[in-house]
Amino acid sequence: MSFRIQPTPPARPNRCQLFGPGSRPAIFEKMAASAADVINLDLEDSVAPSDKDQARQNVIEAISAVDWGTKTLSVRINGLDTPFWYRDVIDLLEQASDRLDQIMIPKVGCAADLYAVDALVTAIERAKGRSNPIAFEVIIESAAGIAHVEEIAAATPRLQAMSLGAADFAASMGMQTTGIGGTQENYYMQHGESRHYSDPWHWAQAAIVAACRTHGVLPVDGPFGDFSDGEGFRAQARRSATLGMVGKWAIHPKQVALANEVFTPSEDAVTEAREILQAMEDAKARGEGATVYKGRLVDIASIKQAEVIVRQSEMIAG
Repeated sequence: MSFRIQPTPPARPNRCQLFGPGSRPAIFEKMAASAADVINLDLEDSVAPSDKDQARQNVIEAISAVDWGTKTLSVRINGLDTPFWYRDVIDLLEQASDRLDQIMIPKVGCAADLYAVDALVTAIERAKGRSNPIAFEVIIESAAGIAHVEEIAAATPRLQAMSLGAADFAASMGMQTTGIGGTQENYYMQHGESRHYSDPWHWAQAAIVAACRTHGVLPVDGPFGDFSDGEGFRAQARRSATLGMVGKWAIHPKQVALANEVFTPSEDAVTEAREILQAMEDAKARGEGATVYKGRLVDIASIKQAEVIVRQSEMIAG
């Protein structure tokens, strides 16, 4: 173990992030009543340029008018390469209530992007005396973003979560696909008559998880575009969970239950984790550093793996 211990990520449920356009206030109450852990009201891609001002006002009003319960409430602002983002930040922080928890910054390419937003947010918070400091979440959506992913993860103490935005990422990388996440038809290996489909997003997700875990940030899987394909969504989510991601976006209400299912440890998994911890306690009492559980070796590293599952289960239950 390095002398520099990895910081602990925020202790909050983040199994599902449900997105909805700021231009459709009629759906806000339904989003608030959903089973998603995080609500993302969107001012960016799902809102036409001509609707930006009205969408921003809709969101500002809804932050205080809607009962969001205990959910984490986030607003995705427009990209820093647009003329909209500065007004998003200023109006949200000056006009919205302190119920707003965080802002999502899209298409982050380097640490300086977060510095710019942080400076503006800090100035407004000090001027307005906000009681609930704004947290950040970012989306990695470009070649630059993945190339600088670790410096982005370390850029500001405000940063709590990081997601992969598959569509813009694919475009930036020049990938020959129009799919948003999931298996890609032409990304396969041929063995005889059999095709074996690989995951083209795997390496980028692994890089995000490593950067996030190094700096105490929650790694989150992004959108799965085909909301009619529940099994495809579930498969993508399971791969992400296995890699160490804590949750996934839902761009349609039917994806919420799927994300919660995958990212909530099953009763069997929690029971097994607790049994491993008990087996190691028994071994320790016997002066042993390892033992056998269900025919396989478990040791100190196994304790750490089991503790992750137990802590996640307890956090969700709490």
